[in-house]
Amino acid sequence: MRASLRDLSVEIVHAHSPPPTASHYAAAVASKRDIPYVVTYHCDVELPSALGAFVAGVYRRSLGASTLRSADHVIVTTREYAATSRAVWRYNPIVIPNAVDHHRFRPDVDGSAIRQRLKIPPDVPVVLLVGRIVPHKGIEHFVEAARFIPDARFVIVGEGSLLDSMKRLASSMGVSERLHFLGRVSEENLPKVYAACDVFVLPSVSRLEAFGIVALEAMATGKAVIVADIPGVREVIEDGREGLLADPVNPRDLADKIQRVLADPERRRTMGQRAREKVVEFFTIERVTDRLEALYRTVEVDHPKARGPP
Repeated sequence: MRASLRDLSVEIVHAHSPPPTASHYAAAVASKRDIPYVVTYHCDVELPSALGAFVAGVYRRSLGASTLRSADHVIVTTREYAATSRAVWRYNPIVIPNAVDHHRFRPDVDGSAIRQRLKIPPDVPVVLLVGRIVPHKGIEHFVEAARFIPDARFVIVGEGSLLDSMKRLASSMGVSERLHFLGRVSEENLPKVYAACDVFVLPSVSRLEAFGIVALEAMATGKAVIVADIPGVREVIEDGREGLLADPVNPRDLADKIQRVLADPERRRTMGQRAREKVVEFFTIERVTDRLEALYRTVEVDHPKARGPP
C-alpha cells in the first residue's frame, strides 16, 4: 500500500478507518509527500477479548491518534458519533453520512420471486435482517425475537463466524422452520430481498456499528425499519416516523416493536414512504458526493502547501 501511494499521481488522499493500518499508511505517505489528507472515521475499534479494551485503548492513543491528528479534516457519518467517540471529538469532525444507491434500491422492485422461492404466502409477514453474522450485529436477539412472533417469517441475509451457532440457536428455540438463512445474496437479488420483506431490523449491540447502511437500503426500498437505540445507528431514523427504535440486547422489546409495526399496515406503509423520502433528501450518492467534493475543494485551498511558505 505504501509503495502504491508513493507513486500515485493524486491531489488529495482520502482514507477510511478502520481498518486501522490502512489509514495509518495513507496518513504517513500523504504527510511525507505533503499532499492534503482527509480521513473518514467510521467507528471505534472494539476487540472481543479479555485484553480487548486495553489493546483498543493503546491503539487509540498511538496509531489511531496520529492518523487523525495529521488529517486536514476528519469526517464522521453521524453527529452522535462525533459527540460520543473519545477518539474523534477533539478534532472537530465534519459530518458527512454514508450513501445509498436509491436508483437500485427502490419501492417498485418486485420481491415476489424471493417469497416464492422461500414458500412464503403473500399474506404472511416477513421480517428481514441483512448483515455479517458476527458478534456485534446482535443476530442472536433477532433469532430470539422470532419466538414471540409465531405468525411471521424471519429472514437473515449474510455470512460470518457465527452462522453455524445461530442456526443451532434457531433450532434450540424452535424457530428454525420459520427462520431462513439465505447466506450471501447476489448484487442482482439483494434489492428483491428487501422488496420481499414487510419490516427491516438492525439489532446491533456495539459501537462497531456506527451507521447501518443496510437500514438505508431498506428505507430506500420503502420499508419501515427497526434499529437498535445505540449511538450512530439511531440517528438514521426519527423514532415513530420512519420506523422505531428498540432497546439493544432486549429480544422481548425487539419483538414488541416488530409486532407494533406489523399490526398496523397503514402506519407501516406511511413509515416506508417517509423512509424513502428521507433517503432521497439526505442519503443519495449524488448528495453525499457533492458534500465530499465541496470538502475536497476546501482542503485544497486550506492545506499549507496550497498557501505557500509563510
